[in-house]
Amino acid sequence: MLSTTASRRALPVLLAGILLTGCSTGHDTASAPSSSAPSPSPTASAPTRRTVTASQVRDAFAVLQATYEDGCTDPTNCEYFLTRVHDNLDELAAAMKADPKGEGHFTAPLAWMDALRGALGKDTSFPNLKKHQKLLIGTRDRINKWMQSHPEDYR
Repeated sequence: MLSTTASRRALPVLLAGILLTGCSTGHDTASAPSSSAPSPSPTASAPTRRTVTASQVRDAFAVLQATYEDGCTDPTNCEYFLTRVHDNLDELAAAMKADPKGEGHFTAPLAWMDALRGALGKDTSFPNLKKHQKLLIGTRDRINKWMQSHPEDYR
């Protein structure tokens, strides 16, 4: 049986999976890769970060929204939560930059994420995320509000 902490950590992942599955239905299959396409060489080195494509703004936003079901009210979960919000914001920024609409369409949210990156510097350790918790969560909330007013970017 899973412990309470493990259950709390698994729930957002399961929720994100459900949201991503729901977001992935009904798309045009014409752009899907052909099954006859060659597979990558087994000797090719894998990128250190996940490759982000333009269609992932919606999915990255859904994963970020799943953080609303979590928080720092349980001290044993705070490090996981803050790191997750930070990582989700980074993935959303990468998706916005890769979007065909261009970075100019996402000027405000990208500026907010740049301000957060500037405040954090290169230190993404838990103590530094905790120190900047208000800015981190505020950035998430501002982006959520902005995205809600731009439904064409996530529906």
